[in-house]
Amino acid sequence: MNNPQTIDVLVIGAGLSGSALAIDLVRRGLDVRIVDRSPHTFDGSRAKGIQPRSLEVLEDLGALDDVLAGGDLYPKLGLHAGPLGVPWKMFPHKETTPDVPYPNTWLIPQFRTDRALHARLSELGREVEFNKELTELTQDEDTVLAKVVGAAGVEEIIARYAVGADGGSSAVRKQLDIGFAGTTDESDRVLIVDASVSGLARNRWHMWAGLGGKLIAACPLPDSDMFQWMIRLTPDEKPPQEIGAIIDRIHSHTRNRHIQLHDIHWKSVFRPNIRLAEHYGRGRVFLVGDAAHVHTPAGAQGLNTGMQDGYNLGWKLGQVLAGADPALLGTYEAERQPIAAGVLGLSTEKWGGIAKLDPSSMKRGKDEQQLALTYFGGPLAPADGTGTGTGTLHVGDRAPDARLLGADGAETRLFNLFQGPHFTAIAYGPGADRDLDLLDWPTTGAQLKRLTVGPATGDGRAFSDHGNTLRSAYGLTGDTLLLIRPDGYIGHIATRDFLTTTQAAVRAMTPQTRTRTMSQLSQPSHAYPRSGALE
Repeated sequence: MNNPQTIDVLVIGAGLSGSALAIDLVRRGLDVRIVDRSPHTFDGSRAKGIQPRSLEVLEDLGALDDVLAGGDLYPKLGLHAGPLGVPWKMFPHKETTPDVPYPNTWLIPQFRTDRALHARLSELGREVEFNKELTELTQDEDTVLAKVVGAAGVEEIIARYAVGADGGSSAVRKQLDIGFAGTTDESDRVLIVDASVSGLARNRWHMWAGLGGKLIAACPLPDSDMFQWMIRLTPDEKPPQEIGAIIDRIHSHTRNRHIQLHDIHWKSVFRPNIRLAEHYGRGRVFLVGDAAHVHTPAGAQGLNTGMQDGYNLGWKLGQVLAGADPALLGTYEAERQPIAAGVLGLSTEKWGGIAKLDPSSMKRGKDEQQLALTYFGGPLAPADGTGTGTGTLHVGDRAPDARLLGADGAETRLFNLFQGPHFTAIAYGPGADRDLDLLDWPTTGAQLKRLTVGPATGDGRAFSDHGNTLRSAYGLTGDTLLLIRPDGYIGHIATRDFLTTTQAAVRAMTPQTRTRTMSQLSQPSHAYPRSGALE
């Protein structure tokens, strides 16, 4: 056994949820380790759709360029009936607007997204520690003790907090004895195969449907000769293993013998689990991603929801470690669990519709894009509080992008100003600007970037809304002070009593003491529920 030093956060699981969280924590200056039981980065295409809101998250985390370089827009569906193929627009193509910079779902195999996040983590000075499996997890009032087994034997890791991002069969969730309510249909199985293919056009996501829910689909993976095949198995069917048997299965269903598979890169049998964790944490340990919720593949929701779990939790952990009330961590479950419940309903409905050959189940729109997800009505955005809305937005909504002119005349995106681990305050109008100067902000934790939108003053923080893109997207009709959280959601809206109401909102999300000792930082508040949720 080793004699470990205490770190800030241990992340268990290096998929997209855990990696996104680790990036966010590291850029906050926290001491973080991320371990994974696998020997290397995931190899399969599995979850291949990145939604517009997740693209915005990836931009903030600094990983978007790699993701855009490794993917493409989705092609049209090609619905096959015998020798005929009918094109079907599954995803409506949208143009970029000032408030939505990435309006379309992005097609990229999961292994490339994983590698993009791991590369970004490496840029920040952290590496995923592969081949380390959790065997035991205990905690007390101050710390979490994890035992992991790797090539060098058993290692003890002590952390102030730990996060389980270790998938649907999560060892962390089981160690916490948290229920995972829902269903698994063992008779509904899908063989997923990544294979090099010839004899099939790459400008379509091909789909061969059949009665009784029979289905084969083949989606071209960008910048490769591979397709992701989804072969829905009959209840008693044994999944074909060898390439010849898989080709025979495809030929028998599609009646197209021109299709040839030349090399299989990855394959897996998928069962549509539909489950939601009863709690998103206990004490100093939390769950993100598939460890907290698992979905059907329809609608490309699970990966995106998991990544945004980590994005919600990261800034809150950073704030509490800097001295904020640990009750802030209870808002993680309160905000994210209802989102997952809604997504489960959406993806389950789409999956059932595909089995019934319902064309509407193949359409994708605003519900899947996750731009309209909101925390309005939650503990940090009460519906009955002061400063709840503008003409278009409520507190708790996603903060839209906009295009502004700086004092030097150069145009910039509002999202460029948001990028980083800080909060952002936007004063629109002279009255809000005066109170923005007076807003008290703690010296510890995430800092505040102050922006003024109005006549340029040359002080470096002033911008003009030359095209009224901010005014339009945010529904501004007069002086307004906006507080934007580090995860890009609106933390407060003040249209009057700017200083008083904003200062009250700040207190719920920031450290309220100027200095704290390291021993104090590790002390949980008695108000913080042991389940990690507001109760």
